[in-house]
Amino acid sequence: MANPPRRPVNPKEAAEALFRPVKKPPAPAIEVRAAVPGARQMVTLKIDHAVLEHFQKDGPGWQDRINDALKALVAGKG
Repeated sequence: MANPPRRPVNPKEAAEALFRPVKKPPAPAIEVRAAVPGARQMVTLKIDHAVLEHFQKDGPGWQDRINDALKALVAGKG
């Protein structure tokens, strides 16, 4: 037994097939992972030049000093 053609041979059916909505598969569920305790996240932050100079004047470790200052502020110690 012959297999039917995969594409319609009738021009009207071919045109209608072009405009038939495409069935999209459902979007995959977004997996939410819990943050690892103590892990840091890369961010971009815009701060004033004077603030940056203040933390950089003591040399390397300025990013840690900014993080410590922000943590103290969040904890209510700032």
